Amino acid sequence: MPTISREVHLVNRPQGTPTPQDFTIVENELPDPGPGEVLVRNIAMSVDPYMRGRMNDVESYSPPWQLNQVMEGSVVGEVVASGTAQVPVGTLVSHQQSWREFALLPERQARRIEPLGHGLPLSVYLGALGGPGLTAWVGLLEVAKFQPGETVFVSGAAGAVGSLVGQFAQLKGAGRVIGSAGSADKVTWLTEIGFDAAFNYHDGPVSEQLPKAAPDGIDVYFDNVGGEHLEASLTALNPFGRVALCGGISTYNFTEPAPGPNNLGQAIGKQLTLQGFIVSSYGHLWKQMIPEVRGWLESGEVQARETVVEGLDQATGALLGLFSGANTGKMVVRLAPDPE
Repeated sequence: MPTISREVHLVNRPQGTPTPQDFTIVENELPDPGPGEVLVRNIAMSVDPYMRGRMNDVESYSPPWQLNQVMEGSVVGEVVASGTAQVPVGTLVSHQQSWREFALLPERQARRIEPLGHGLPLSVYLGALGGPGLTAWVGLLEVAKFQPGETVFVSGAAGAVGSLVGQFAQLKGAGRVIGSAGSADKVTWLTEIGFDAAFNYHDGPVSEQLPKAAPDGIDVYFDNVGGEHLEASLTALNPFGRVALCGGISTYNFTEPAPGPNNLGQAIGKQLTLQGFIVSSYGHLWKQMIPEVRGWLESGEVQARETVVEGLDQATGALLGLFSGANTGKMVVRLAPDPE
């Protein structure tokens, strides 16, 4: 019997900041799964800053979303009909066919996930045990080559990735961890989860607030924001410091090219290392990351906070909210309850 699934389509390519008018919701009829296919009821979907780039018709590390087609991204769900004995009904899976209530996909695209105890929702597989968790892990340990005793600065530290970077650094023996965020409440939360210092970047120039928080300089900068934060960090970095260039959310909605730091010469005199990275290039590290981070989550040593929005109707609002700082921790859209 066919299944009716609602889904979100991109209908306009935004110029500058996206608006609700750039998206629409349509209904789609899905057939029963054929041999080797599964029908998944999507439970929780991820919205992420990188998705802004997929709205542009330009070549990038993630292909652009096509106009008048369903959008894509990470999601977790439950198999409700199956054409393969390998993935039976009731299996919990993660996959990339989000922005829809149901997904029909080949079994090879459904990655089996395990139920989580300790009160952890399945949406943790979209955050600390998903792409943001691996991004934080890779950027801190592989790209920035963090060493115990070092001082780490994280911009956008109250987001899905940044909050994990700071907690991972503390658990790995950081001497001092500093974060920036966009509100007083977020700053308070960062100190509650183990950051040694945090500041609100709306309270004054980062170039003035960062030296006060790190009077002895910083050794590692994890960049989620770009712009003013990157420029201030180049000045604050100690000799042989390292920068993990993860994102630049402050520039994503610019209609003109973003200006670069005007002090890049600091990288020469201090012999700094600045490295950009795409987490998909580090998939071989999943097996290292998952067991340790899962242990930290279950013990309570890592807090994986979520901002949860209910229902597909609110999904585009959740995405747009990322660019105004509406989230603390991971932004998640809940489409259905977790299985009991």
